[in-house]
Amino acid sequence: MIDVRPFDTLGRADHGWLDARHHFSFASYYNPDRMAWGRIRVWNDDTIAPQSGFPAHPHQDMEIITFIRDGALSHQDSLGNEGRIAAGDVQVMTAGTGIMHAEFNREDEPVRLFQIWIETDEPGAAPHWGERHFPARNAAGAWEVMASGRAGDEGSLPIRADARILAANLESGQRAVYEADPARHLYLVASDGAVRINDQIVAQPRDGIAISGESRVKVEALGSTGIVMVDSR
Repeated sequence: MIDVRPFDTLGRADHGWLDARHHFSFASYYNPDRMAWGRIRVWNDDTIAPQSGFPAHPHQDMEIITFIRDGALSHQDSLGNEGRIAAGDVQVMTAGTGIMHAEFNREDEPVRLFQIWIETDEPGAAPHWGERHFPARNAAGAWEVMASGRAGDEGSLPIRADARILAANLESGQRAVYEADPARHLYLVASDGAVRINDQIVAQPRDGIAISGESRVKVEALGSTGIVMVDSR
């Protein structure tokens, strides 16, 4: 099954300083057909205006992954961590027993990001935070594992869930192939250009693509684009 969820059907909340699109039910957006996909509970496509952001707020028992598409985001939390991630970088926060954090765009340009929440496999664990700086453009056509809860994914940021978060950058006409377990749930979003999935289904930039029951997923770029994908049970 390959289900394309067009960008204009996503939930939306425009707060002026924050323009948020919700792939799954979140805050005031409720769609009983889009509550989750496997263990993926939230995928928000956020644009945060310059010199604004989220003040300190709590989270608990969730794996929260932030991928920066454009601009930069600064982070502070109740563990004493501080950091700044820019385009192509990833931040992971295991909320565990509870953590307070604040996220601000301290730059003079908007920051555009994907924030993904995955249900934890270890409720009540100690909270944790980490970030990783990735090359501006990784090898074209190669999937890079940015965060993972699976053994063998060395170099990725650790999460406490049976899931992987991957990214690839493709030029027009290039392909990225992923060997998948048909029993698992994949969800991917192309940030800039249209893509064709398995030679048949076309999705536009920022559409959600929910996939299950496939043993191989081939993504062909119809324009230069970056892709973020989650593979979860």
